[in-house]
Amino acid sequence: MPIYEFYCERCNTIYNFFSRSVNTDKVPNCPKCNNAKLQRRMSVFATISNKKDDSSTDDNIPPIDEAKMEKAMAMLASEADKIKEDDPRQAAKLMRKLTNATGLNLGQGMEEALSRMEHGENPDEIEAQMGDLLAEEDPFVLQPKARTGSRKPKPKVDETLYEL
Repeated sequence: MPIYEFYCERCNTIYNFFSRSVNTDKVPNCPKCNNAKLQRRMSVFATISNKKDDSSTDDNIPPIDEAKMEKAMAMLASEADKIKEDDPRQAAKLMRKLTNATGLNLGQGMEEALSRMEHGENPDEIEAQMGDLLAEEDPFVLQPKARTGSRKPKPKVDETLYEL
């Protein structure tokens, strides 16, 4: 019995909807303003509460487009079943598709490793040669967007659980 999150741009609020079955198509109206154009969000369990952790570094992390990430993950899941495990080129091609679909950039070490896989090098050999570098760096580099004065405030989270 899943819980889906939907965002209302008009209210700038995220609402939680309970479904008695898996339902990936239904989009409810906003419980407050009746807006019929809610946007499905990838569920992030840490945002269910409005409580803030003082050690949070959310200001340093740019917002991630959840819809784009969800679509990319669905694409990745469907294509991952089709790749040959012994072909590093196919695995590298899938990783490129993921980064292109999500808008994420690879760190310098991951970019080099992926480039080597695209040329057919054995991933085990690449890891043996670059393992320390890859372990020390973040695999993805999030490029912060330029901040503007008209930036919309962080959405509120309505803690009520509505029926889908």
